[in-house]
Amino acid sequence: MTTLKEFEDALREQGMHMALAILQKLRERDRTTRTIAPARRIAGRKMTPELARQILDLHATTEMTQQEIAFQLSVNQGRVNEVIKRGKWLDDNPAAPEAVARDKAKARMSHPAAARHTDKRGTKAVSSSDRKRQGGKGSQQAQLLLGDL
Repeated sequence: MTTLKEFEDALREQGMHMALAILQKLRERDRTTRTIAPARRIAGRKMTPELARQILDLHATTEMTQQEIAFQLSVNQGRVNEVIKRGKWLDDNPAAPEAVARDKAKARMSHPAAARHTDKRGTKAVSSSDRKRQGGKGSQQAQLLLGDL
């Protein structure tokens, strides 16, 4: 399948200037009628069992793609996939892995500076500047060199 650019190059090689002029007029017409689509939401809506059922209903009753469903409901396409393929988010269990992950992500978004210093297990990570401060006088850390082996 050729691209529009390849088609345009082929027209130019054949000297079909009238066809190129028509193509340019079509582009200009499309630019005037084109609207700017709203930007995708970063945070999206909170996934709930009701929203998951709505996703399944749209998937079953329409021929919409996952991306179209996601855009219509203001959710991430990956969440739509999780609902359709894996049956996630269908119960209202706050201890479900997906609910726990969502809540942790929301906490990170609301407190970005504090979350930056924690690792995946929720333990406090030590930054390189903190390590330098700890490594001053009185540090009992040992260092193994290659020659010691």
